[in-house]
Amino acid sequence: MKNLSRLLFVAVLLASLSTANAQDKNNPWAFELGINAVDPYPVGEPLPQGEFFDEFLNANDHWNVLPFLSRIAVSRYLDDGFTFTAAGSLNIINKFGDVKDALGNESTNTVDNLTYFAIDGTVSYSFMDLIKSNSLDPYLGVGGGYTWLDEVGAGTLNGNLGLKYWISEKVALNLQTAYKHSFEDRLPKHFQHSFGVAFKFGGTDSDGDGIYDHEDACPEVAGLEAFNGCPDSDNDGIEDSKDDCPNEAGLAEFNGCPDADGDGVIDGDDKCPTVAGLKSLMGCPDADGDGIADADDNCPNEAGPAANNGCPYQDKDGDGVLDKDDKCPDVAGTVANNGCPEITQKEKEQLNEYAKTILFDTGKSSIKDESKQVLADIIAILNKYPDAKFTVEGHTDSVGSNKLNQRLSDARALSVKEYLVANGVDEFRLSSQGFGESRPIADNKTRAGREQNRRVEINLAN
Repeated sequence: MKNLSRLLFVAVLLASLSTANAQDKNNPWAFELGINAVDPYPVGEPLPQGEFFDEFLNANDHWNVLPFLSRIAVSRYLDDGFTFTAAGSLNIINKFGDVKDALGNESTNTVDNLTYFAIDGTVSYSFMDLIKSNSLDPYLGVGGGYTWLDEVGAGTLNGNLGLKYWISEKVALNLQTAYKHSFEDRLPKHFQHSFGVAFKFGGTDSDGDGIYDHEDACPEVAGLEAFNGCPDSDNDGIEDSKDDCPNEAGLAEFNGCPDADGDGVIDGDDKCPTVAGLKSLMGCPDADGDGIADADDNCPNEAGPAANNGCPYQDKDGDGVLDKDDKCPDVAGTVANNGCPEITQKEKEQLNEYAKTILFDTGKSSIKDESKQVLADIIAILNKYPDAKFTVEGHTDSVGSNKLNQRLSDARALSVKEYLVANGVDEFRLSSQGFGESRPIADNKTRAGREQNRRVEINLAN
């Protein structure tokens, strides 16, 4: 019955391996040779075993190691990072945890040389792609097995943690530790560590071009040996992966694309493929050299900027400022004032002379009728300069409180502004502000001085 159980387990293990039909097309198989160490101590059991991971790396006291080849494994890649591994291992157990003497001191518990043999099957998952490494290959695994200790055998549930280091495309060093949980008391729980060298093999030729997938740069498409298995569909001597026009024979200097008009722009990018042109204009000509293709140039024989569709800008008023920059394109002005006429110093002085004569009702902001003529003169000057902005400023003498004077000056300045706006001056060109008695231009102690201080000023704002 015991031998029948062993044979049944091996049969199930081999069947599991044979039915793994998914694969990595490049070397799905691996064969590993190595050594193993068995440690029954840090497994969470009372003496002679110990707590979990207690003295986990104490190889001298607890590890049982054979000084020669003691583990063989065969692996088959499944899919999406999963691999199935069947392994057989041999060992001699002569260390089995710790014992205490009469004084309570612990020492290594030795046993007669017990023969250890195990056969295990594990499905593991590789994290190599997740960490984006070309050489380090950490993995976790879970599986089961059957272990014999002399004549005693039992099944185990195994958990593996390992790290492979690929020193070449097909050869790796493999370091692994496995915890084996026995389901029967006659077989102790234990750790099994292993170190070995793994070799990948079993490459395929998916596209049937005579080049194995692991050497085929295009394993899914039949190709040429000269191009490492990649095709050259248009036979222009440039493999398709490097040919920008793989179905149309071309020149190597243009990455396999043709240039019918010989202007250095391949036909696929050439907006004018039958007429030689400029690279900067995607193969189209530019007769006037203004950087605009003739087909898009409203003045193809006269250089002009792109903003004006290839035509030169005009200066209709002849003031030296091009119409595109001229804020007053229909009236001659100055360059300094963006093509608009500038108010003269004489007219600035005239404005304030007029403004000072504006009369208000006593103690109010209402404008007297006799000031309408002088306001008309002010409007005439303002309208000569439609681009200029002005401030209307109100001032008072020192008679009365500061608060009252400030309020009165604000109201009078605003009253003048509103009159100007009501009579045709753009309100966005005007602002108003009162300064009260804070800016006198004469002595407030005299009647004549106070009269001068009660005034309105109109000043250029820009």
